[in-house]
Amino acid sequence: MIDLHYWPTPNGKKVTILLEELGLPYRIVPVHIGKGDQFTDAYLKIGPNNRMPAMVDNEPLGGGPPISVFESGAIMLYLAEKAGRFLPTDIRGKYEVTQWVIWQMANQGPKFGERGHFSRVPADQGDQSYAQRRFADEVHRLYGVLNNRLYDRRYIAGDDYSIADMISYPWTASWELQGIDLGEFKYFKRWWDEMSARPAVQRGMAVTAGTPEDPAAISPEEQERRRKLLYNQRARPAPVE
Repeated sequence: MIDLHYWPTPNGKKVTILLEELGLPYRIVPVHIGKGDQFTDAYLKIGPNNRMPAMVDNEPLGGGPPISVFESGAIMLYLAEKAGRFLPTDIRGKYEVTQWVIWQMANQGPKFGERGHFSRVPADQGDQSYAQRRFADEVHRLYGVLNNRLYDRRYIAGDDYSIADMISYPWTASWELQGIDLGEFKYFKRWWDEMSARPAVQRGMAVTAGTPEDPAAISPEEQERRRKLLYNQRARPAPVE
């Protein structure tokens, strides 16, 4: 059984898509990132970067104690390798997929996330126009990278569906909110439509982590606690020996 410490964000949904495609049994362990569950001492034992998701495989190949993995890209490489699916074993095919997994982790996810962040900064925090323009342009550029990649191949890493496709899709599900016109990116749109029609992708995208929270029910004191916890984070002190 896989324990997936999860909240329904694009980074979490990458992994649920793969788990649904593989048909592996898994259990969702909610990590409410708005409340700050990712900062608890228990969570930091498996997710030392205090980010979500993290995974615990209670039945690793070869037996032995459970294996924990953090970072969504590492989790997907681990699961694909364990199941022997969606990650080629030959050296060329393996690194064709791996480089696009790393591209997503290093480029698409961070830049799309920054665009979302700066689009929500309150006006009382000063002029954000430079940051908004920078990351909107970078998101547009990255859609172009995918579009150019897909013009002569069915999937991101070639003819075969792989974790490179699964890891990239969730961040594109909100293309309208990102200010993207899919008419500009016809090869990407063809891929996006095919991905969106896959039943396992639909199931993975629909995974929740409990009843959604009503923002109106959060007290002002709790809102302030969360702001102090979640924003302007700095280094945590090391444990005292």
